[in-house]
Amino acid sequence: QVQLVESGGGLVQAGGSLRLSCVASGIIVSINHMGWYRQAPGKQRELVAFISSGGSTNYVDSVKGRFTISRDNAKNTVYLQMNNLEPDDTAVYYCKAWRRETYWGQGTQVTVSS
Repeated sequence: QVQLVESGGGLVQAGGSLRLSCVASGIIVSINHMGWYRQAPGKQRELVAFISSGGSTNYVDSVKGRFTISRDNAKNTVYLQMNNLEPDDTAVYYCKAWRRETYWGQGTQVTVSS
């Protein structure tokens, strides 16, 4: 059974940092496209960061220069390093994997206070 388990969320002050982790089982991270999405209350889910199976990355403009997506193939884990956090970053963050099938994690809450 495929599972994506996110962790690392929490409450931080503006300007602080968090590192989110997505541990995958049942799939191989290195041959899937992986993404981090977020959904704030009353808003649509948006793609925040993407890493392809080849290792290329993309980011939504609002997080460029602040967030970094990476993976550790040996640990079958994808990370989202979030620096200089802003209150508008407050959301539930979800990990997604896709190749032939699409899988979602359960989400982890990130709250940034001003």
